[in-house]
Amino acid sequence: MIPYEEQALTEMNAWQQKMLKAPSLANRLAKSLQGKINNLIPEKVHQVITLTIEKMVKATLFGIKYTTSVKLPPDAFLLLRESYAKREIDIYKKTASVEGAITGAGGILIGFAEFPVLIGIKMKLLFNMASLYGYDFKDYRERLFLLYIFQLTYSSQQRRNEIFMLLQNWDNYLLTLPANADEFDWRIFQQEYRDYIDLAKMAQLIPLIGAPVGAIANYQLIAQLGNTAINCFRMRFFSQKQLAG
Repeated sequence: MIPYEEQALTEMNAWQQKMLKAPSLANRLAKSLQGKINNLIPEKVHQVITLTIEKMVKATLFGIKYTTSVKLPPDAFLLLRESYAKREIDIYKKTASVEGAITGAGGILIGFAEFPVLIGIKMKLLFNMASLYGYDFKDYRERLFLLYIFQLTYSSQQRRNEIFMLLQNWDNYLLTLPANADEFDWRIFQQEYRDYIDLAKMAQLIPLIGAPVGAIANYQLIAQLGNTAINCFRMRFFSQKQLAG
């Protein structure tokens, strides 16, 4: 194993320990409070929100043909792949930050309108990273893998524990995948994502402070997604390396 791979493996192991942490008392209390709030929301409202987010994510995940400007050879070293991946993350952090500042300065209506735009930015980043790591996202299962990375990033610690175990054993999980994305649990997905970003994004709607809050929140949300994606792809890299002997 070359030095960079040893460094990446060490970083990945530290990240894995973080993903496997038991939910803290604060995590549990926050999740319980959010659950109570969700219970107060009428079922019809939940259905509308679920359907809206489902359509937005499906449109970006399955309805758009993404292309990437960088094509790496199949035998490219991990160092080269991650150099490009980290560059993509930096580009998208800046893009999302500018977009957050603009919408944060625009008031409540524009702030709400930003929601699907930010999802699109995040999905485009994941598509680019998948391509850099050598995966063909024309395969429905690879697109679903990206969706689980998305979920792992923006979920409660309890839900992270569950999704992490799934991604850690992805090759076995592939055998149990539904025939199509319509069978995916969109209700859980939208609640976890919405609950996770609520505190970070609601302040963006406040006059005067909306612009700086939006810029910082979006920057950090993309940084979290990029870090999670890198480590998820590392898990697959080292798992395949181990199988290859």
